[in-house]
Amino acid sequence: MTTSKTLWRIVRFSRKIWVRAALYSLLAVAAALLALVLKPYVPDDLPTAIGADAVDSLLTILGSSMLAVTTFTLNIMVSSYASAAGAATPRATGLLIEDDTSQSVLATFLGSFLYSLIGLIILRTGLYGAHGRVVLFGFTVFVILTITVTFLRWINRLSTLGRIQDTLSRVEDAAREALNWRVANPYFGGMPLQEIPADAEPIYSRAIGYVSHVDAGALSSLASDFDGDLYLIATPGAFVEPSSPVAYVRGKNPPKETGALDDCITIENERTYSQDPRFGVIVLSEIASRALSPAVNDPGTAIDVLGRLVRVLSDLGGAADEGMPLYENLYVPRLRTHDLFNDAFRAIGRDGAGLVEVAIRLQKSLRMLARTGIAHFESAATEQSQIALHHAEKALAVDEDKAIVRALAASVAAQASRAP
Repeated sequence: MTTSKTLWRIVRFSRKIWVRAALYSLLAVAAALLALVLKPYVPDDLPTAIGADAVDSLLTILGSSMLAVTTFTLNIMVSSYASAAGAATPRATGLLIEDDTSQSVLATFLGSFLYSLIGLIILRTGLYGAHGRVVLFGFTVFVILTITVTFLRWINRLSTLGRIQDTLSRVEDAAREALNWRVANPYFGGMPLQEIPADAEPIYSRAIGYVSHVDAGALSSLASDFDGDLYLIATPGAFVEPSSPVAYVRGKNPPKETGALDDCITIENERTYSQDPRFGVIVLSEIASRALSPAVNDPGTAIDVLGRLVRVLSDLGGAADEGMPLYENLYVPRLRTHDLFNDAFRAIGRDGAGLVEVAIRLQKSLRMLARTGIAHFESAATEQSQIALHHAEKALAVDEDKAIVRALAASVAAQASRAP
């Protein structure tokens, strides 16, 4: 079911790039200081046996090299984000910034630099002594091994970082994850919203922006406070402003203030992927539209996106009964199939109308989805097929190309007519 607003914010916070870097840095500083605590436990003859005096030169090399490597890594990451924003869409860079490998690499390099710096400072004060140097030497060897493994991971990651295929895969995964969650929780644990009672009173938003998270449990508790029902109409992805209702309430002494939902619904300036499956689909469509622009002229990427959209939307076939609702006083609208199809295919049908290969692939993709037997797919696919056909009729110059697209559009309509 839905996560609480507090937990959701903690998860979002943990994905920020500086959080992991700060955590690794603290661990590195702690390791350098831990050598002071562990030095009494080192046998007296061990410092001479392992040559702990070498730790000075090791830390010096480590410190000078890691500072340069950290700066170079940051430059690579920034360049990759800019490349992804230019080749795909700026809406996809957030997924690259949250990449685990990139964050771990940067955090490891920065932590190693701080470890060597703190180690050298304490060494110069003489606090370690011979026994403390042994512990520091052991930590330093471990840090070097960690850096080696991290370098190998980073080399492998650099082969795909910022490339269009990597960006597409990340957006597709985010869209599928959000859609699968919504399929499993079509009403956020509440009841299906059929219609809003006439005596229900609206609650308006105090902010202007996109709904990014809904805490269904908090909404249900709010409805319980006034012994009534709450009808949510602004689901994640909806754009709200002070004159548009976010929800309707009915019950005894319902809340009048516009901030009643502040602890239940998060409104931000930008859309997010987590509870908003339409956003991931829109971003995929955006990437295809950019690829079809005259400046890029890459119909192959648009065709690739169409295949990914078929995979993403096919996940709707996994829809199942949500079972007994957790919140019987909360009513939520279901995700509309026609909206998803419109987000996915309308822009591609418009921008790719003049390219017969894209127009053909679009019609075939819609025919595939119409054959899945998923509820409402036939009508939604037929609608987008006819819109794309109208664009192609005006954009294609060769009659033979038009005939091919017409035949495919007719096969989509025929598939829909055979559906029960």
